[in-house]
Amino acid sequence: MIQVKSAHGGRMLTVLRVHLPSEIPIVGCEITPYVLLRRPDGGVLADDVSEAAPVDGYFLRYKWYRIQSDRRASVCSVHPTEQATLQCLGCLKSKIPVAKSYHCSAKCFSDAWQHHRVLHERAISALNENGTEEEELFGKFGSGGSGIMSAALSGSMSNLTQGSGFNNGPTPVYSTGTEKSSGETWFEVGRSRTYTATAEDIGRVLKFECIVVDGETRATVGAPTSVMTSRVIPAPTPTPRRLIPVNATDAMGHFDLDSRTSSFGSFTVLSYNILAETYATSDAYSYCPTWALSWAYRRQNLLREIIGYHADIICLQEVQNNHFEEFFAPELDKHGYQALYKKRTTEVYTGSPETIDGCATFFRRDRFSHVKKYEVEFNKAAQSLTDAIIPAAQKKLALTRLIKDNIALIAVLEAKFGNTGIENPSKRQLLCVANTHINIHHDLKDVKLWQVHTLLKGLEKIAVSADIPMLVCGDFNSTPGSTSHGLLAMGKVDQLHPDLAVDPLGILRPLSKLTHQLPLVSAYSSLARMVGVGYDLDHQRRRMDPSTNEPLFTNCTRDFTGTIDYIFYTADSLTVESVLELLDEDSLRKDTALPSPEWSSDHIALLAEFRCTPRLRR
Repeated sequence: MIQVKSAHGGRMLTVLRVHLPSEIPIVGCEITPYVLLRRPDGGVLADDVSEAAPVDGYFLRYKWYRIQSDRRASVCSVHPTEQATLQCLGCLKSKIPVAKSYHCSAKCFSDAWQHHRVLHERAISALNENGTEEEELFGKFGSGGSGIMSAALSGSMSNLTQGSGFNNGPTPVYSTGTEKSSGETWFEVGRSRTYTATAEDIGRVLKFECIVVDGETRATVGAPTSVMTSRVIPAPTPTPRRLIPVNATDAMGHFDLDSRTSSFGSFTVLSYNILAETYATSDAYSYCPTWALSWAYRRQNLLREIIGYHADIICLQEVQNNHFEEFFAPELDKHGYQALYKKRTTEVYTGSPETIDGCATFFRRDRFSHVKKYEVEFNKAAQSLTDAIIPAAQKKLALTRLIKDNIALIAVLEAKFGNTGIENPSKRQLLCVANTHINIHHDLKDVKLWQVHTLLKGLEKIAVSADIPMLVCGDFNSTPGSTSHGLLAMGKVDQLHPDLAVDPLGILRPLSKLTHQLPLVSAYSSLARMVGVGYDLDHQRRRMDPSTNEPLFTNCTRDFTGTIDYIFYTADSLTVESVLELLDEDSLRKDTALPSPEWSSDHIALLAEFRCTPRLRR
């Protein structure tokens, strides 16, 4: 971390230190340097001292500069902190985003070829679907290995720059914005404490400068304090995930197909554990570059990804209270979403109230309206349970095991899209969406199952009061084959399951009570029922576990890879039209695991498109 100290002293506002939260700036991500000040009275503060809010008559003046030179460095797509020396000709010919064509060395390209060739295969598939001959673009290269291309880039990078889509025009933001120092020309690009790097900055160094100003005389006090960044890198751009159409005609399984009416209206639902900042530590994810783990970067990358899915309903987990209020709610509001939020309870939590995480549900105002909100606090349910069945002498021990601050957020929405084909088109179309994050502790399988059962019983009560399609989304911290997953998917548990042996409080007894009547089906299980052949279908089948009909993984870290996130739906009133394609584990392993520069959570997003098919009766 760069730190710069000012030599200026005296009975006035003084800059003690300036440093950057990350030395590597990324296009589109805000940079806000830390500025530590000493007040005239000797006190220390780190607040923004602007001209509008001076301290003892002094304020700070900020400037950002970009180094200006004819040499423009493009960066490696695999190692973005390294300068590119090779460019893939196959990428250029197939119109793959040019940023993905750069590599810092022949070894870098060779090592990345296994993952890089997937970009070419997908491009070929898309071209073939559009009727373009594969030979036209790829015939002369072949597809057997990394010899497909490698073109040395010129030392000046001038030819590369012209073909890369960068805008090199030195259009100043401020007319008096140049400064020469040590033979280098610095071009002024900003006059506030915060700066957001642009495409113009890629490959160049930035400099932040601040100086104390006397508010009365407007004269600067002392010398400026400055700090420089590393070269600006472009934001990593993962290959967009596509919707895979699925054949869901047999999704009902044992349900009565004849009792269903004609379908109407489709909508998409996204479920995503975004990895709260408080958990995204370098100790936990040492393989992820510091700049890619910083919240300043991850929040922008997550927002770009979430917005890019264009989902009608968004269910997020691990959303910190401050991030919901200050970032996600206002940003998604700009894109037409209304927000609901429920933070975790605080009986166990000991951190700041601002950084506690919770579940956030967003829905598009033009597609749905809010009818009702239910909040499930498993701590309250635990208190009621212990009062009812646990002897007084054991209550404290029981509550210690049961109270884990987990919650669920349930929203009842009314659809605004048309009811064509329905016998009673004027009838309101309601939808119930549950968003939850179940307890994570692996040795508390009884608590996980109890939480899931408690949630399902609450949803059953809503189902009884209204004939309403239901979605149950979230991070259940339960793998396929667990009792929690079995209860969700089968409506009951295997009473001989070994997990049931762990029940020190007797909260799961009698086992016959562990049932529910909701006809829930996992949305991604529809991939196992796909018919037909093709590039996309074959690849998706290989990313499913045939023994469970669930994805091979939704959570991928260095220490764990498995499926713990789901979107369940009531199959008597909804059918699956398509699902978001799954990611390939090998492609993620090039960065060791998740999170990575491309994907900013340790989970992957799940998305499914549903069509309403209301029954005349439940």
